[in-house]
Amino acid sequence: MYGIIMIGGRQYKVSPGDILDVDRVDVEEGDEFETDKVLMVSDGEDIRIGRPWVEGAKARLRALRHIKGEKVIVFKYRPKKNYRRKRGHRQPLTRVVVEEIKIGG
Repeated sequence: MYGIIMIGGRQYKVSPGDILDVDRVDVEEGDEFETDKVLMVSDGEDIRIGRPWVEGAKARLRALRHIKGEKVIVFKYRPKKNYRRKRGHRQPLTRVVVEEIKIGG
């Protein structure tokens, strides 16, 4: 079984047991949370596609820990003007594990 879910405006193809890094979710480490923003669910033989969400489908996730992403360097400059600005950014992320994907009640 797999599904496509939306968390933080991004879509992820997930199966039960998958570990993925999503934008920071406001939950404590170790807590479970659900999302009902399931765009598609497949159980191997039947595929349900939502418009925009699959009716009655939910994905249960557990937050493992809060982390920071890879460092991204932002470097601005203007040629011949001695203008240089260097900044770094690390996106705050939450590492989650997909516990299950439920269809229906």
